[in-house]
Amino acid sequence: MLIDIIAGARPNFMKVAPIIRALKTRRKAGADLQYRLVHTGQHYDVSMSGTFFEQLGIPEPDVNLEVGSGTQAELTAGIMTRYEKLLLETPSSLCLVVGDVTSTMACAITAQKLLIPVAHVEAGIRSGDWSMPEEINRMVTDSITNWFFTTSEWAGGNLVKAGIEDERIFFVGNTMIDSLLANLDRFTAPDIWEEHGLQQGEYFVVTLHRPANVDSSGQFAEMLKAIGRGTRGLPVVFPVHPRTAKTLRDMIDLPDNVILAEPQPYLQFNYLVKNAKAVITDSGGITEETTVMGVPCLTLRNSTERPETIEQGTNELIGTDPAALEPALNKLFAGEWKKGGVPPLWDGKTGERIVATLEKLLLQSRG
Repeated sequence: MLIDIIAGARPNFMKVAPIIRALKTRRKAGADLQYRLVHTGQHYDVSMSGTFFEQLGIPEPDVNLEVGSGTQAELTAGIMTRYEKLLLETPSSLCLVVGDVTSTMACAITAQKLLIPVAHVEAGIRSGDWSMPEEINRMVTDSITNWFFTTSEWAGGNLVKAGIEDERIFFVGNTMIDSLLANLDRFTAPDIWEEHGLQQGEYFVVTLHRPANVDSSGQFAEMLKAIGRGTRGLPVVFPVHPRTAKTLRDMIDLPDNVILAEPQPYLQFNYLVKNAKAVITDSGGITEETTVMGVPCLTLRNSTERPETIEQGTNELIGTDPAALEPALNKLFAGEWKKGGVPPLWDGKTGERIVATLEKLLLQSRG
């Protein structure tokens, strides 16, 4: 039984790595499970070298569709065309997609049209914000998925409300956390640590890339000023996303305590996060990692598809109004931030649960 595992961007590889490890373990035990790691090439990332795969125990992709950049429509069409060609040449027994990038949706559609079942890891999460391409990708993918693997009971509830039968929904936990826990003792201080004399709990980490925060230079400047004021002179490490860099080029004055940095490799970035006083972000995935590491997190968005990081974790939704940031930071400095806890099944064993379930489902469908 050949399982296609789809990855289109760097975070996808973090999510599939535990599944691949579990597949290898079952295969050694005699299971009839093979996989084909398909990189669509949706995001070109210079940091995704052979060292990147080796350090994190992620195998080099078996196939790279090399789609490259483009508009949403161009990406979708390119991925579907090239993945269809691959499936026509060598069909698989299952298409397994993760997350909510364009590759997730495009490969799910392509597989279903060739009568190949689809399994979606991180199914059911919803932000309710249709202005986000990721939300459209999630909704379309889940509308044509056969088997749903969820990170939370809340996500499963969303699927039930959409009419999905209980027997097709599997609450398994979070593979991103599998990768995090597997690498905790391997986190490494980046060069910026020594260069700026950073100390544990005495600096902030910022990541911003969503259009509402960075596409308008005026809004972005006001947000950075609010960050500079609210962090009370402590260093603010800001690894700059390519989307964000475009807007930063037009800005003249940055707060003195903001340190601009290149995007950091996984092990180095999470070292910064783990040792920070807090993280200020508009990323969904980072809110999951801060929750597990017990690091306060301030999310500069008006909605989130990961409410468990707020209800159970260390995350708070601040919104996109710069004026809302300073009161939240005052609460942090006053020592009044919640401690939070780890959501159920975020225990490092999600990949194993997914593979055990897939093996049963594929054997049933075959027999």
